[in-house]
Amino acid sequence: MAKGPPVSQVKETIRETPLATALGERYLAYAMSTIVARSLPDVRDGLKPVHRRLLYAMRQLKLDPAGGFKKCARVVGDVIGKYHPHGDVSVYDALVRLAQDFAVRYPLVEGQGNFGNIDGDNAAAMRYTEAKLTSFAQSLMDGLDEDAVDFRPTYDGEESEPVVMPSAVPNLLANGSAGIAVGMATSIPPHNVGELCDALLHLIKTPKAHVNTLVEMVRGPDFPTGGVLVENTDTIVEAYRTGRGSFRVRAKWSVEKLDRGTYQIAITEIPYQVQKAKLIEQIAGLMEEKKLPFLADVRDESTEDVRLVLEPKSRTVEAEQLMEQLFRQTALEVRFPLNMNVLDADGVPRVMDLRDVLQAYLDHRRVVLLRRSRHRLDAINHRLEILEGYLICYLNLDEVIRIIREEDEPKVRLIKKFQLTDVQAEAILNMRLRSLRKLEEMEIKGEHKTLSAEKKDLNALLKDEDRQWENIASQIKETKAQFGAKTALGKRRTELGEAPTAVVVPIEALIEKEPVTVVLSAKGWIRCMKGHREDLGDVKFKEGDQLLSTLCAQSTDKVLLFGSDGRFYAVGADRLPQGRGFGEPIRLMIDLPNDADIVAMFVFDREQKYLVVSSAGRGFVVPAEQVFAQTKAGKQALNLTDGEKGVVCAPLLLPGNLLKAAPDSVAVLGDNRKLLIFPLKDVPEMARGRGVILQRYKDGGCADAKVFRLKDGLMWKSGDRERIETDLKAWVGERAQAGRLPPKGFSRDQRPFSG
Repeated sequence: MAKGPPVSQVKETIRETPLATALGERYLAYAMSTIVARSLPDVRDGLKPVHRRLLYAMRQLKLDPAGGFKKCARVVGDVIGKYHPHGDVSVYDALVRLAQDFAVRYPLVEGQGNFGNIDGDNAAAMRYTEAKLTSFAQSLMDGLDEDAVDFRPTYDGEESEPVVMPSAVPNLLANGSAGIAVGMATSIPPHNVGELCDALLHLIKTPKAHVNTLVEMVRGPDFPTGGVLVENTDTIVEAYRTGRGSFRVRAKWSVEKLDRGTYQIAITEIPYQVQKAKLIEQIAGLMEEKKLPFLADVRDESTEDVRLVLEPKSRTVEAEQLMEQLFRQTALEVRFPLNMNVLDADGVPRVMDLRDVLQAYLDHRRVVLLRRSRHRLDAINHRLEILEGYLICYLNLDEVIRIIREEDEPKVRLIKKFQLTDVQAEAILNMRLRSLRKLEEMEIKGEHKTLSAEKKDLNALLKDEDRQWENIASQIKETKAQFGAKTALGKRRTELGEAPTAVVVPIEALIEKEPVTVVLSAKGWIRCMKGHREDLGDVKFKEGDQLLSTLCAQSTDKVLLFGSDGRFYAVGADRLPQGRGFGEPIRLMIDLPNDADIVAMFVFDREQKYLVVSSAGRGFVVPAEQVFAQTKAGKQALNLTDGEKGVVCAPLLLPGNLLKAAPDSVAVLGDNRKLLIFPLKDVPEMARGRGVILQRYKDGGCADAKVFRLKDGLMWKSGDRERIETDLKAWVGERAQAGRLPPKGFSRDQRPFSG
């Protein structure tokens, strides 16, 4: 049995490391691996490793555009076997996406078979589909055999793969990219190659060009599914200037006139990366929830082209208002993010602006040009060396033939006799007899002359930077001619629209208006039932819970809630859970603290005002408009000190009893059962604060309060009965007094006014 190393040696190899340090080192290694080898594209060719390996494997299989197709399973097998040791499903998914003309602006793979569709259906299994490269992908790899880029060993060391593609086309911006790494992400929309070429040519001519000038040429994303870019110019410029931002894209639609003044709306292009089937499901779901009251029906009449038909409920509905409603609530309008976080030429991730990305591409093309030129120069020098040997052979043909026939080591003799190089001597010995004819000699002299001229031109090119940029500009013009706007593939698809003006869509247009009854329990469970219900005897509550408040409203109303924390909260009636069951806790909809409860509930009315009172007997009048805020945090109105809480929120204007019967008095009841009545005009109107003292207490605090009209008398509840007292002179006093015990027969309920 083999013995291991001595224990003493083993101990010497153990390195004690704190757990935090070890975890940090390993996590950093994992993060960098994810960033560099998986998620972020290279700024030079716009590819991630899996895409680069896919294209290279297909090139090695000779799947050229002019050639035939091969099974995708063969391609995936080569990729995972030679270059990319990952799952076959992920590799095939990447291959499929490169072939989808609705996902990639300039497809890199031409597919044959079922490669999925815009509805979101998956592609067929890879054993059924076939693929080959497109001309765009071929341009991306143009020069790989000419030492244009570096190669590195594959994961097992048996093969080699390119570190980056030569990229004769600006693929990063042309096709875009998206990925999520550890702590960073990238999101680059596709653009139009013709516009990119114009910007590149301008940058070559004016190296210090500003982003504003470049944006005049690169006018925004050009998505494969078309759509309309509705973003103002300043926003677009700012996004490209910083490398971060977003673009708002809408579906393309038109109105089609029908008989008798009716019409329908046809949607022919939808935003990028929106699945048509899910979009229709979303619209149908909103119709079922009655959140699209203007829309009667939606139909999918798509064939190879997208065509969704929308039918309005009536011809009086304005098309612009209907579409604005859909843009707000559905994926017919999306925001596509821009985050140009890429790997630079040194493999370092950073966010670049538009000019940086274009300049990085141009720098890469210059490196490729120089490397290809040097490679070609080496090949010319090698060929010239051989041709010069041939010419020496023709000048001394008889002697060369004699040496080959008679000498034992003709190669050594030829080198010594004519001062040939080893390469020249080997070439002469391998020469065919038919090459000895006179015509062949003339062709060799012509080839020598041509290659000598090309060599001179290449040497001049390598020494002249201006000529290099002229050469690169010429290549970019060729790319523009091949993939630019004059071609079917290069024609701009995404229209450039203007930022939409604010179309006023009333809230009633977004929600179907219908009567509802809102029920709130003492423990904060809320629900919304259809219709205005006076009898709530059949409404059930959880064990130990009971009714706190109920109100009749419309589904388009906002429900205003006052909490014991002194804050007002607003919730749309349409957002409340339906009346089945016990409802839902109101705390799921608003940020109500755990130690606070809901005190009162109202339908929001801008003309309304409320008397708010704290447990300390302080209060004031606050306009409803001042406390309305549609945020979960609500809006603070009544400031409270430690131990205080809000106990009363009473409306000043009651339904059906408005200005002509406006209240003029306030009745405040303390925990000590003392009642005080004083003029309402003595209570100030404020937007926020602690308020003024309404009633003084030696012990306890305020139990209840209400506003009323003194002439009409004071009404209170006693059990299920309502009582009223009109002779109130004994209890009328000044604000901040202690008050006196209430009239005989007054309710013993804790909150006789609010109950």
